[in-house]
Amino acid sequence: MPVISSPIIAVQNLSKLYPVAIKDPGLAGTLKHFFKRRYRQIAAVQSVSFEIEPGEVVGFLGPNGAGKTTTLKMLTGLIHPSTGQVRVAGQIPFRREASFLRQITLVMGQKQQLIWDLPALDSLRINAAVYDISDADLKQRVGELNEMLSLGDKLNSPVRKLSLGERMKAELLAALIHRPKVLFLDEPTLGLDVNAQISVREFLQAYNQRYGATVLLTSHYMADITALCQRVLVIYAGQLIYDGGLDSLLERFAPCREVTMELAEAPPLASLQAYGEIKELSGRIVRFLVPQENLTQLITQMLANFEVLDLTVGDPPIEEVIGQVFQSGMASEPR
Repeated sequence: MPVISSPIIAVQNLSKLYPVAIKDPGLAGTLKHFFKRRYRQIAAVQSVSFEIEPGEVVGFLGPNGAGKTTTLKMLTGLIHPSTGQVRVAGQIPFRREASFLRQITLVMGQKQQLIWDLPALDSLRINAAVYDISDADLKQRVGELNEMLSLGDKLNSPVRKLSLGERMKAELLAALIHRPKVLFLDEPTLGLDVNAQISVREFLQAYNQRYGATVLLTSHYMADITALCQRVLVIYAGQLIYDGGLDSLLERFAPCREVTMELAEAPPLASLQAYGEIKELSGRIVRFLVPQENLTQLITQMLANFEVLDLTVGDPPIEEVIGQVFQSGMASEPR
């Protein structure tokens, strides 16, 4: 009989509420607030439920303040949920047991664990001691990860002398030295240039394939999501509004097509506004978003009224599709 694996991440009705003090204006309000405080509850995360299978790479999308980082902190045990249940690798995260911490890692693009003035290799030795990794295993793992990350001899340089991309790679190496089963990545390519972003994506993809690690990834760079994730979770105002395939998300929330035209002469803006939603006008190049049902009519009218040198029709950029999802805040059925 086939072996049925259980989810490595299981979240049910997870919520996080923060009490916020209410104070009336003026001196009287201040005195009243001093002696008798009143609070209201702010919901950072509301009744979120999902499951992730071992080895999946899942994108976690949402605008700033949607609850992504709060959710990650609850999944890693950094904060206690207000209500709901969560299990990661069969354990309850907020207990922070050693057997749990050995199976996960959290990488935040704006935070660092490497010691600034020491070579990255010294920080790796400290991590190895924390996780009780032998010298032989440390050498083998550092060599393997270093080769995958193409860091060369940079681990022997003080962290402060590394470029931002090199530091991020070294941070990833430090976070993975204990070979965790579950990777929580919060903006791992934040601030990196295009080449460094591509390098980090390729490494994460290779690491997932080699070790079967499960990855939950948040990123504002949609190229990270499209390159690594077939499934996405979309959170808006603390609520999960979509859980499913990235392709299905595009089909559901992007009933438009993108039309790009190169005209013989630069047109005035007013002459184009009747044809569709103009997303870009640069000299003789104009880009529209057009509802699918109006596509043929638009192209026919443009060809009749303008001298068109080139015309392409395609799907709109995924950034604009996700923007439409956030703006709509539409709830959907779970996957």
